[in-house]
Amino acid sequence: MSAPHSAYSVREAAGPEDREACFAVRREVFVGEQGVPPELEYDTYDTTAVHVLAVREDGLPLGTGRLLFGADAVGKTGADASVGSLGRLAVSKAARGLGVGAALVRGIEDVARERGLTAVDLHAQTHALGFYERLGYEAYGPEFPDADMPHRAMRRAL
Repeated sequence: MSAPHSAYSVREAAGPEDREACFAVRREVFVGEQGVPPELEYDTYDTTAVHVLAVREDGLPLGTGRLLFGADAVGKTGADASVGSLGRLAVSKAARGLGVGAALVRGIEDVARERGLTAVDLHAQTHALGFYERLGYEAYGPEFPDADMPHRAMRRAL
């Protein structure tokens, strides 16, 4: 799964170098910019999730996201094993406005389809609701805190 774009591509992370690139973007965005404690940002799901990475033509990591599926996702999707959980979507400050976030979401949806999932859920920071709505996600349920930031659950059928 490689989605070519004008200056970057999106692919499933493969190997420790790609995984570290994903973690570096998350460290920049969530830990550095948003002040999420590292012990909350990194979790046991990181070892079993499918990570997706956006990289510039010269190899610089621009963004990342992950997909939980199967047993890892059911606690986040209302116990529906046919629904994946998109999370940890982050785009480096320098790459914002280039379409990287939307390309990552579509890449994660492709991974979900490849694994036979019928929908993708996510927990969006409330300031990002409009971004996900433009990509076809619909909010449901009440607002809730996660890492001391307001979130809403959202879902898109595949």
